[in-house]
Amino acid sequence: MNLIKIAQETFQIEANALLKASQRLDESFLDAITVILKTKGKLIITGVGKSGLVGAKMAATFASTGTSSFFLHPTEALHGDLGMIGKEDTLLAISSSGESEELTKILPHIKRFNIPLIGLTSDKNSSLSTYADVVLDISVEKEACPLGIAPTSSTTLTMALGDALAVALMEKRGFKKEDFASFHPGGTLGKKLFIRIKDLMHTNDLPIIDESTTLKDAIVVMSEGKLGHILIVNKANDFIALLSDGDLRRALMKEDFSLTQLAINYANQKPTSYTNTELLASEALEIIEEGKIQLLPITTDDGKIIGVLHIHDLINAGIKSK
Repeated sequence: MNLIKIAQETFQIEANALLKASQRLDESFLDAITVILKTKGKLIITGVGKSGLVGAKMAATFASTGTSSFFLHPTEALHGDLGMIGKEDTLLAISSSGESEELTKILPHIKRFNIPLIGLTSDKNSSLSTYADVVLDISVEKEACPLGIAPTSSTTLTMALGDALAVALMEKRGFKKEDFASFHPGGTLGKKLFIRIKDLMHTNDLPIIDESTTLKDAIVVMSEGKLGHILIVNKANDFIALLSDGDLRRALMKEDFSLTQLAINYANQKPTSYTNTELLASEALEIIEEGKIQLLPITTDDGKIIGVLHIHDLINAGIKSK
Protein backbone atom coordinates (compact mmCIF):
# COMPACT_ATOMS: atom_id res chain seq x y z
CA MET A 1 0.00 0.00 0.00
CA ASN A 2 1.55 3.29 -1.15
CA LEU A 3 0.43 5.78 1.49
CA ILE A 4 2.23 8.67 -0.21
CA LYS A 5 0.20 8.00 -3.35
CA ILE A 6 -3.02 7.88 -1.34
CA ALA A 7 -2.16 11.24 0.24
CA GLN A 8 -1.38 12.73 -3.18
CA GLU A 9 -4.69 11.47 -4.55
CA THR A 10 -6.47 13.08 -1.59
CA PHE A 11 -4.83 16.41 -2.38
CA GLN A 12 -5.75 16.02 -6.04
CA ILE A 13 -9.39 15.17 -5.41
CA GLU A 14 -9.86 18.08 -3.04
CA ALA A 15 -7.93 20.46 -5.31
CA ASN A 16 -10.16 19.48 -8.24
CA ALA A 17 -13.24 20.09 -6.12
CA LEU A 18 -12.04 23.59 -5.30
CA LEU A 19 -11.16 24.35 -8.92
CA LYS A 20 -14.54 23.25 -10.23
CA ALA A 21 -16.34 25.20 -7.52
CA SER A 22 -14.39 28.34 -8.41
CA GLN A 23 -15.42 27.96 -12.06
CA ARG A 24 -19.11 27.74 -11.23
CA LEU A 25 -19.25 30.81 -8.98
CA ASP A 26 -22.08 33.04 -10.13
CA GLU A 27 -24.27 35.95 -9.08
CA SER A 28 -25.38 34.10 -5.96
CA PHE A 29 -21.92 34.70 -4.49
CA LEU A 30 -22.30 38.42 -5.11
CA ASP A 31 -25.81 38.29 -3.65
CA ALA A 32 -24.41 36.73 -0.48
CA ILE A 33 -21.81 39.50 -0.23
CA THR A 34 -24.54 42.11 -0.63
CA VAL A 35 -26.69 40.54 2.08
CA ILE A 36 -23.78 40.45 4.52
CA LEU A 37 -22.75 44.03 3.76
CA LYS A 38 -26.30 45.21 4.42
CA THR A 39 -26.39 43.40 7.76
CA LYS A 40 -26.58 45.94 10.58
CA GLY A 41 -26.23 43.28 13.27
CA LYS A 42 -24.10 40.16 13.29
CA LEU A 43 -23.49 37.38 10.83
CA ILE A 44 -24.44 34.20 12.66
CA ILE A 45 -23.07 30.88 11.38
CA THR A 46 -24.82 27.60 12.15
CA GLY A 47 -24.42 23.96 11.20
CA VAL A 48 -24.37 20.42 12.60
CA GLY A 49 -21.52 17.92 12.86
CA LYS A 50 -18.61 18.54 10.48
CA SER A 51 -20.53 21.47 9.00
CA GLY A 52 -20.72 22.93 12.47
CA LEU A 53 -16.97 22.60 12.98
CA VAL A 54 -16.35 24.31 9.66
CA GLY A 55 -18.92 26.96 10.58
CA ALA A 56 -17.11 27.72 13.84
CA LYS A 57 -13.92 28.30 11.91
CA MET A 58 -15.73 30.50 9.40
CA ALA A 59 -17.23 32.60 12.20
CA ALA A 60 -13.76 33.12 13.68
CA THR A 61 -12.40 34.17 10.29
CA PHE A 62 -15.25 36.61 9.67
CA ALA A 63 -14.91 38.09 13.15
CA SER A 64 -11.18 38.72 12.77
CA THR A 65 -11.53 40.29 9.32
CA GLY A 66 -14.12 42.96 10.01
CA THR A 67 -17.44 41.10 9.88
CA SER A 68 -18.99 40.81 13.34
CA SER A 69 -19.84 37.12 13.63
CA PHE A 70 -20.30 34.17 15.96
CA PHE A 71 -21.23 30.48 15.73
CA LEU A 72 -24.54 29.18 17.05
CA HIS A 73 -25.28 25.46 17.23
CA PRO A 74 -28.82 24.77 15.97
CA THR A 75 -29.53 22.40 18.88
CA GLU A 76 -28.70 25.14 21.35
CA ALA A 77 -30.85 27.51 19.32
CA LEU A 78 -33.83 25.16 19.70
CA HIS A 79 -33.36 25.15 23.45
CA GLY A 80 -33.31 28.84 24.17
CA ASP A 81 -30.41 30.36 22.26
CA LEU A 82 -32.62 31.29 19.31
CA GLY A 83 -33.09 34.56 21.16
CA MET A 84 -29.43 35.35 20.41
CA ILE A 85 -30.46 36.02 16.80
CA GLY A 86 -31.67 39.60 16.42
CA LYS A 87 -33.84 41.16 13.73
CA GLU A 88 -30.85 42.99 12.27
CA ASP A 89 -28.72 39.83 12.04
CA THR A 90 -28.12 37.50 9.11
CA LEU A 91 -27.94 33.72 9.39
CA LEU A 92 -25.54 31.65 7.31
CA ALA A 93 -26.55 28.00 7.56
CA ILE A 94 -24.41 25.06 6.42
CA SER A 95 -25.76 21.62 5.53
CA SER A 96 -24.52 19.48 2.67
CA SER A 97 -27.85 17.62 2.41
CA GLY A 98 -29.85 20.69 3.36
CA GLU A 99 -31.98 18.42 5.53
CA SER A 100 -30.14 18.25 8.85
CA GLU A 101 -32.96 17.80 11.35
CA GLU A 102 -31.66 20.17 14.02
CA LEU A 103 -31.09 22.85 11.41
CA THR A 104 -34.34 22.56 9.48
CA LYS A 105 -36.32 22.88 12.72
CA ILE A 106 -35.10 26.41 13.33
CA LEU A 107 -35.53 27.66 9.75
CA PRO A 108 -39.27 28.45 10.03
CA HIS A 109 -38.57 30.54 13.13
CA ILE A 110 -35.81 32.40 11.30
CA LYS A 111 -38.04 33.27 8.38
CA ARG A 112 -40.91 34.24 10.68
CA PHE A 113 -38.80 37.19 11.81
CA ASN A 114 -37.69 37.97 8.23
CA ILE A 115 -34.05 37.37 9.11
CA PRO A 116 -31.94 37.07 5.92
CA LEU A 117 -30.75 33.51 5.37
CA ILE A 118 -27.77 32.38 3.31
CA GLY A 119 -27.69 28.63 2.73
CA LEU A 120 -24.60 26.58 1.89
CA THR A 121 -25.80 23.23 0.59
CA SER A 122 -25.24 20.60 -2.09
CA ASP A 123 -28.96 20.23 -2.89
CA LYS A 124 -30.73 23.19 -4.47
CA ASN A 125 -34.06 21.46 -3.86
CA SER A 126 -33.51 20.87 -0.16
CA SER A 127 -35.39 22.43 2.75
CA LEU A 128 -32.48 24.76 3.39
CA SER A 129 -32.54 25.93 -0.21
CA THR A 130 -36.29 26.52 0.00
CA TYR A 131 -35.98 28.78 3.03
CA ALA A 132 -32.77 30.53 1.99
CA ASP A 133 -32.69 33.96 0.36
CA VAL A 134 -29.35 33.09 -1.22
CA VAL A 135 -28.05 29.59 -1.94
CA LEU A 136 -24.35 28.80 -2.41
CA ASP A 137 -23.49 25.45 -3.97
CA ILE A 138 -21.05 23.27 -1.99
CA SER A 139 -21.58 20.07 -3.98
CA VAL A 140 -18.60 17.92 -4.98
CA GLU A 141 -18.29 15.07 -7.47
CA LYS A 142 -16.62 12.81 -4.90
CA GLU A 143 -15.30 12.85 -1.38
CA ALA A 144 -11.61 12.11 -0.89
CA CYS A 145 -12.68 9.39 1.56
CA PRO A 146 -12.30 6.07 -0.32
CA LEU A 147 -15.67 4.96 1.06
CA GLY A 148 -17.30 8.16 -0.10
CA ILE A 149 -18.75 8.60 3.38
CA ALA A 150 -16.59 10.89 5.50
CA PRO A 151 -16.96 14.58 4.59
CA THR A 152 -13.57 15.52 3.15
CA SER A 153 -13.74 17.31 -0.20
CA SER A 154 -17.07 18.86 0.77
CA THR A 155 -15.79 20.29 4.06
CA THR A 156 -12.65 21.58 2.37
CA LEU A 157 -14.79 23.31 -0.23
CA THR A 158 -17.11 24.78 2.41
CA MET A 159 -14.19 26.19 4.35
CA ALA A 160 -12.67 27.64 1.18
CA LEU A 161 -16.00 29.23 0.27
CA GLY A 162 -16.13 30.83 3.71
CA ASP A 163 -12.62 32.18 3.19
CA ALA A 164 -13.62 33.52 -0.23
CA LEU A 165 -16.56 35.36 1.33
CA ALA A 166 -14.35 36.79 4.07
CA VAL A 167 -11.67 37.94 1.62
CA ALA A 168 -14.22 39.49 -0.73
CA LEU A 169 -15.76 41.36 2.22
CA MET A 170 -12.32 42.58 3.29
CA GLU A 171 -11.72 43.99 -0.18
CA LYS A 172 -15.16 45.57 -0.35
CA ARG A 173 -14.72 47.24 3.04
CA GLY A 174 -11.14 48.32 2.39
CA PHE A 175 -9.99 46.26 5.38
CA LYS A 176 -6.26 46.85 5.96
CA LYS A 177 -3.57 45.09 7.98
CA GLU A 178 -3.91 47.80 10.62
CA ASP A 179 -7.57 46.82 11.02
CA PHE A 180 -6.61 43.15 11.27
CA ALA A 181 -4.01 43.95 13.89
CA SER A 182 -6.57 45.85 15.96
CA PHE A 183 -8.43 42.56 16.39
CA HIS A 184 -5.16 40.77 17.26
CA PRO A 185 -3.28 43.16 19.57
CA GLY A 186 -1.47 40.30 21.29
CA GLY A 187 -0.31 38.67 18.08
CA THR A 188 2.89 39.27 16.16
CA LEU A 189 1.20 41.59 13.68
CA GLY A 190 -0.52 43.53 16.44
CA LYS A 191 2.77 44.07 18.23
CA LYS A 192 4.44 45.11 15.00
CA LEU A 193 1.76 47.66 14.15
CA PHE A 194 0.83 49.09 17.53
CA ILE A 195 3.70 49.00 20.02
CA ARG A 196 5.82 52.13 19.74
CA ILE A 197 9.08 53.40 21.22
CA LYS A 198 7.20 55.37 23.88
CA ASP A 199 5.58 52.15 25.12
CA LEU A 200 8.87 50.41 25.88
CA MET A 201 11.55 53.03 26.50
CA HIS A 202 13.10 53.67 29.92
CA THR A 203 12.56 57.21 31.19
CA ASN A 204 13.40 57.08 34.91
CA ASP A 205 16.77 56.88 36.69
CA LEU A 206 18.72 56.98 33.44
CA PRO A 207 22.52 56.51 33.71
CA ILE A 208 23.50 60.04 32.70
CA ILE A 209 26.79 61.79 33.49
CA ASP A 210 28.25 65.09 32.37
CA GLU A 211 31.31 65.43 30.21
CA SER A 212 33.58 66.25 33.18
CA THR A 213 32.97 62.89 34.89
CA THR A 214 35.96 60.58 35.38
CA LEU A 215 35.94 57.02 34.15
CA LYS A 216 36.05 55.75 37.75
CA ASP A 217 32.84 57.54 38.65
CA ALA A 218 31.29 56.61 35.30
CA ILE A 219 31.78 52.90 36.03
CA VAL A 220 29.81 53.27 39.25
CA VAL A 221 26.94 54.92 37.36
CA MET A 222 27.05 52.22 34.71
CA SER A 223 26.80 49.48 37.34
CA GLU A 224 23.88 51.18 39.05
CA GLY A 225 22.09 51.86 35.76
CA LYS A 226 22.01 48.17 34.78
CA LEU A 227 21.80 49.00 31.08
CA GLY A 228 25.46 48.43 30.21
CA HIS A 229 25.70 52.02 28.93
CA ILE A 230 26.21 55.58 30.11
CA LEU A 231 24.78 58.64 28.42
CA ILE A 232 27.05 61.69 28.46
CA VAL A 233 25.76 65.26 28.25
CA ASN A 234 27.43 68.68 28.08
CA LYS A 235 26.83 71.62 30.37
CA ALA A 236 23.64 72.47 28.44
CA ASN A 237 22.38 68.90 29.02
CA ASP A 238 22.70 68.08 25.32
CA PHE A 239 23.38 64.43 24.56
CA ILE A 240 26.89 64.26 23.13
CA ALA A 241 28.33 60.77 23.71
CA LEU A 242 27.57 57.18 24.71
CA LEU A 243 29.85 54.91 26.70
CA SER A 244 29.08 51.19 26.48
CA ASP A 245 30.53 48.27 28.40
CA GLY A 246 32.18 47.31 25.11
CA ASP A 247 33.87 50.72 24.96
CA LEU A 248 35.06 50.17 28.51
CA ARG A 249 36.58 46.76 27.71
CA ARG A 250 38.37 48.23 24.69
CA ALA A 251 39.66 51.07 26.88
CA LEU A 252 41.25 48.57 29.24
CA MET A 253 43.45 47.37 26.37
CA LYS A 254 44.99 50.81 25.82
CA GLU A 255 48.40 51.57 27.28
CA ASP A 256 47.35 54.99 28.52
CA PHE A 257 44.22 53.65 30.28
CA SER A 258 43.51 55.41 33.53
CA LEU A 259 40.46 55.55 35.78
CA THR A 260 41.22 59.19 36.41
CA GLN A 261 40.74 60.16 32.79
CA LEU A 262 37.43 61.59 31.60
CA ALA A 263 34.89 58.98 30.54
CA ILE A 264 34.10 60.90 27.38
CA ASN A 265 37.61 60.20 26.09
CA TYR A 266 36.67 56.52 25.72
CA ALA A 267 33.07 57.04 24.58
CA ASN A 268 31.43 57.04 21.17
CA GLN A 269 31.06 60.73 20.39
CA LYS A 270 28.90 60.12 17.34
CA PRO A 271 26.26 57.81 18.77
CA THR A 272 23.02 56.80 17.06
CA SER A 273 19.93 58.40 18.61
CA TYR A 274 16.31 58.99 17.69
CA THR A 275 13.72 61.66 18.41
CA ASN A 276 10.35 60.25 17.35
CA THR A 277 8.75 58.35 20.24
CA GLU A 278 5.85 57.42 17.95
CA LEU A 279 8.14 55.27 15.82
CA LEU A 280 7.00 51.64 15.77
CA ALA A 281 9.04 49.41 18.03
CA SER A 282 9.60 47.02 15.12
CA GLU A 283 11.19 49.85 13.14
CA ALA A 284 13.30 50.84 16.13
CA LEU A 285 14.55 47.26 16.25
CA GLU A 286 15.65 47.60 12.63
CA ILE A 287 17.66 50.71 13.53
CA ILE A 288 19.29 48.85 16.42
CA GLU A 289 20.08 45.78 14.31
CA GLU A 290 21.43 47.78 11.38
CA GLY A 291 23.58 49.91 13.68
CA LYS A 292 24.77 46.82 15.56
CA ILE A 293 24.01 48.56 18.85
CA GLN A 294 22.17 47.51 21.99
CA LEU A 295 20.86 50.82 23.27
CA LEU A 296 19.03 53.53 21.35
CA PRO A 297 18.95 56.91 23.14
CA ILE A 298 15.78 58.92 22.58
CA THR A 299 16.08 62.69 22.60
CA THR A 300 14.06 65.81 21.98
CA ASP A 301 14.57 67.69 18.74
CA ASP A 302 17.09 69.95 20.49
CA GLY A 303 19.13 67.02 21.82
CA LYS A 304 17.85 66.59 25.37
CA ILE A 305 17.65 62.97 26.59
CA ILE A 306 14.11 61.76 27.36
CA GLY A 307 14.64 58.01 27.40
CA VAL A 308 16.46 54.96 26.10
CA LEU A 309 15.33 51.82 24.32
CA HIS A 310 17.30 48.63 24.94
CA ILE A 311 17.30 45.68 22.55
CA HIS A 312 16.40 43.36 25.45
CA ASP A 313 13.17 45.31 26.02
CA LEU A 314 12.19 44.71 22.40
CA ILE A 315 13.02 41.03 22.53
CA ASN A 316 11.18 40.51 25.82
CA ALA A 317 8.12 42.24 24.34
CA GLY A 318 8.13 39.82 21.40
CA ILE A 319 8.96 42.51 18.85
CA LYS A 320 10.35 41.32 15.56
CA SER A 321 11.82 43.39 12.75
CA LYS A 322 10.06 43.46 9.38
